[in-house]
Amino acid sequence: MKKRALRVSALLLALVGLGQAAQAGYIHAKAVLAQVLIQRAWAEAGRSGGSPRPWPWADTTPVARLGVPAHRVDLMVLEGGSGRTLAFGPGHVTGTARPGGHGNVVIGGHRDTHFRFLKDLRPGDLVLLQDPSGDRIGYVMTSAEVVDRERSDVQRDFGDDRLTLITCFPFDAVRPGGPERYVVTAMRCGGLRHLPACQPEQM
Repeated sequence: MKKRALRVSALLLALVGLGQAAQAGYIHAKAVLAQVLIQRAWAEAGRSGGSPRPWPWADTTPVARLGVPAHRVDLMVLEGGSGRTLAFGPGHVTGTARPGGHGNVVIGGHRDTHFRFLKDLRPGDLVLLQDPSGDRIGYVMTSAEVVDRERSDVQRDFGDDRLTLITCFPFDAVRPGGPERYVVTAMRCGGLRHLPACQPEQM
């Protein structure tokens, strides 16, 4: 009887493990497929103008392309920071500076999919942001900090031109969300004298 109970327990644990693995695989597959569809909508916008939706029922459109050459990152950015939007790609936080504009451009993303690379960014890394007109703006990563999720001041206008990238923390947390956020700050090239000049990288 005891052996049978152990077998049943082991089987249940295995099934739970398989279910979690399948769910994780589904989340990553959805994130990858969404980026392909968003890239097509972005290309269409470049050819014909307007703001085409990446899929018929989408309630958001691509507003920028984010690249980090040193880490082989090339991501499409959607408008909006809701959980539904972030499931498909990084999201530009509505109300902050527009990609390509002046001020603090704030973009959020999930730590276990699109923004996992943030943990590997180091001061001096070049971050490129392409706006809807096709212009590429260079930023240099200057700092990273862990803050409470209630701290909204990281999204304010500091009177300079910067890019703020935000994700959940810690990166290896079992459950999503949590009380902490990992915030990366990158300053627009030429904005500070001690920063190196941007290089004309291709995305």
